[in-house]
Amino acid sequence: AAAAAPAGAADGPSRGRNVLIDNKLRDNVDGDMNMADVQDALTKRVNDETKDILDRMKGRAGSGSGASSSSASAAEPVSYKSISDIPAYVARDMTIAVDSRHESILLPIMGQVVPFHISMVKNITQHSEQDFSYIRIVFQTPNVTGSPVAGFPWAQKHPDLTYIREINYKCIDSRHATKILSDVKMLKKTVMQKMTEQQDRASLVKQETLKLTKERVYRLQDCWIRPNFGGRGRKLPGNLEAHANGFRYSTQKAEQVDIMYSNIKHAIFQPCEKDLITLIHFHLHNPIMIGKKKITDVQFYTEVVEGTVALDGGRRSMYDPDEIDEERKDRERKNRINNGYRAFVKKIQEMWEQKHAQLQLEWDVPFRELGFEGVPHKSTSTVLPCLNCLVELIEMPFFVLSLNEILLVNLERVGFSLKNFDMTIIFKDMNRPVVRIDAIPSERLEAIQQWLSKVEIKYYVSRMNLNWKPILTSIMDDPDKFFEEDGGWEFLNLEGSEGEEDEEEEESSFEPESSDDEESDDDDDDDDDDDEDEDDDSEEFDEDELDSDERGMDWSDLEEEAAAADKKKAREEDDDDRRPSKKKSRKR
Repeated sequence: AAAAAPAGAADGPSRGRNVLIDNKLRDNVDGDMNMADVQDALTKRVNDETKDILDRMKGRAGSGSGASSSSASAAEPVSYKSISDIPAYVARDMTIAVDSRHESILLPIMGQVVPFHISMVKNITQHSEQDFSYIRIVFQTPNVTGSPVAGFPWAQKHPDLTYIREINYKCIDSRHATKILSDVKMLKKTVMQKMTEQQDRASLVKQETLKLTKERVYRLQDCWIRPNFGGRGRKLPGNLEAHANGFRYSTQKAEQVDIMYSNIKHAIFQPCEKDLITLIHFHLHNPIMIGKKKITDVQFYTEVVEGTVALDGGRRSMYDPDEIDEERKDRERKNRINNGYRAFVKKIQEMWEQKHAQLQLEWDVPFRELGFEGVPHKSTSTVLPCLNCLVELIEMPFFVLSLNEILLVNLERVGFSLKNFDMTIIFKDMNRPVVRIDAIPSERLEAIQQWLSKVEIKYYVSRMNLNWKPILTSIMDDPDKFFEEDGGWEFLNLEGSEGEEDEEEEESSFEPESSDDEESDDDDDDDDDDDEDEDDDSEEFDEDELDSDERGMDWSDLEEEAAAADKKKAREEDDDDRRPSKKKSRKR
């Protein structure tokens, strides 16, 4: 029941589509569909699609060649608007000072106090030598050629200026040097976080305003949000409400976040089966801000089973009535939460089909039968295929990949002696870095190949990992060579090339032999027979020349030798019996 699509109870296109994928992936996983034929048909389609992608990229690059770069349009940091704003005590004492209010560090240079904005400081270090402390400050500067580097986009505006790369100070008071070091690092961290948040907010796509519905509000109560709002204080659950054009999640601490229906790319419902939570997940087209973080994935969940259990040290029997009652309560809680989420999802799906059909939104449910273990980030987790995406929603950071954005998949490190293999995903946007899922058990290889064939994704198999960054760069730099000399993506088809080489070797091994070779073989056979006869004769000759001693003794000689050995053994036993009696007589 958990694997069935929650929207299946509602009439509409989503039911037919879910039923189609249900029959296509679940009942026919071990069907008689020929994967080789499907992959052969996908080869030409992938090459043609790659050629179109490269042509579009080349066209965009040509049209944008004359456009001016806007990377240097960032506002320049300003420490003080006028000299009078500089604190008077700094000019009087001529010491290094940190002004947190103006986000600046003041340095005495040639008898003058010179302010530097904290964003211009690359790093600061301190070391002690004898009775003095030395402070070394390194500033952000362009490289030798004058072109801007990351974090310093203003070099183009001021190409004729001379920049200070670093400056060193000798301090008598080591405590003052330590305080300057900690103040600069703390101020730099605070300012960088502030600037990052401003840049994130400036790059956000403006969302429409949430319209509160006047009708009945569908509400999911007492659920948690991931990622959380941050900040200090106790975290509290909240309510998720569905309004006219979007969701609103709010808590008792007046924290809230709005998610527009038009910004939802994938809506996923994952009931609790072998996990600890039941969840609904939204993967967005454009990022939004939650607290001070810019995110594209937001999740609402409820814990079905407590993640920690208090151990009192006593062992409980499986037939203990209290234990059985606790298990029954856990099952009831799990079913209650799953049914509550399922009812909420069903109502939202009906509303989407009635009022927002143009958005073509539908809930997706992972297929647990097709899931496999892997490492999408840093820890091993279960990756689950869905109708439209590939997801891992339990561990953070979340892993969500849209299937329609995948160009092809390369299964790497596949071999008979290896227990695991890796999956590398190449996207249609070749400027996007490839995504790897490592350490997949080899037992899931065939199931993954069947799933990729049924969702019509081209895959290749290789025995080693490839360095994809230079490969994609060379493809984008010279598309003609990629298609004409390399044959497109078929350079990954190592099995096909090895098969052709094996066929050539087999054909060469079955060439007819000449009559001369046959005669030479016959001669060799005759020579071998002669050698065997000579060996037999030599063996017979050796036996005739053996001495009588080498041939062995006859039966009479063997009997005499055995009798002599028996007499010798009897005499030794008699001597052993006499020796203890002599010792006893001596003692007496």
